[in-house]
Amino acid sequence: MGQDAAFPETERGVTVAQYVPSPMQWSERALQVRQFVFDFWAEQRRGPNLRAVHEGTGLARRDIVQAYKELQTGIVVVVDQDSPNCDILKIPPYSAFPSQVEMYVDDEFHSFIGCAHEAVAVSKMPHFAGKEVRLESYCACCLEPITFWSKEFVVTRYAPQEPLVHVGSPMWDWVHDDMKAMCDHTNFVLDREHGERYEIQIGRRGVYFTMDQVHQYVEPAVGTRGWDYHWPSQSMTPEGLITRLEALGVDLSPWGVGDAGNA
Repeated sequence: MGQDAAFPETERGVTVAQYVPSPMQWSERALQVRQFVFDFWAEQRRGPNLRAVHEGTGLARRDIVQAYKELQTGIVVVVDQDSPNCDILKIPPYSAFPSQVEMYVDDEFHSFIGCAHEAVAVSKMPHFAGKEVRLESYCACCLEPITFWSKEFVVTRYAPQEPLVHVGSPMWDWVHDDMKAMCDHTNFVLDREHGERYEIQIGRRGVYFTMDQVHQYVEPAVGTRGWDYHWPSQSMTPEGLITRLEALGVDLSPWGVGDAGNA
């Protein structure tokens, strides 16, 4: 969930992917494709292929593929641009491949969810209004189950306990080209002790969010994503993210930021 940014350039005058200007001016084909994919996924519990998008929007192959590229630039979707089918890998909150979170609706599997942050946000999507969804995940350290239930952006209960969210990649490495790696590094842990053991396993230091901090972090997007046909693009800027996370009380010192860090 990114922040608005200026549009700086590298020394060679090439735009950095993290600093895509926000909001972008969406094309109508991008808006059509985005709305169709969200509606299709909520109903069918899977992503659409090109034929389904064509039949649902009337757009031709090239328009669909170019719309996907536009949506990826605005941090809405992750697609395989090297595939002639431009396969959808992620369109948060959904993941097309097995991820660290599973969502169940009416006690039936619905979708894999992109990351621990998205697990907190997904119940606010308009397709699940009035429903309690179950999110099943696990501790990244020991793989013990972590489950919670959420209804319209309110967590109703946890089992076995309220977890922490560990983010193992610093904001300077979020969304170089797409958001997949950022999502992969955002996981649940049972507590800080388990988080520290996980850090040894992966050879990385991370930061910790409480579930309340996650709720505050994702809140600006959940009221518009899926609800507003024209909801804006996002942008990732490390400077803006540092300001935002410090305001939430997230300790960034493991990444050398803040009073206890080097920056």
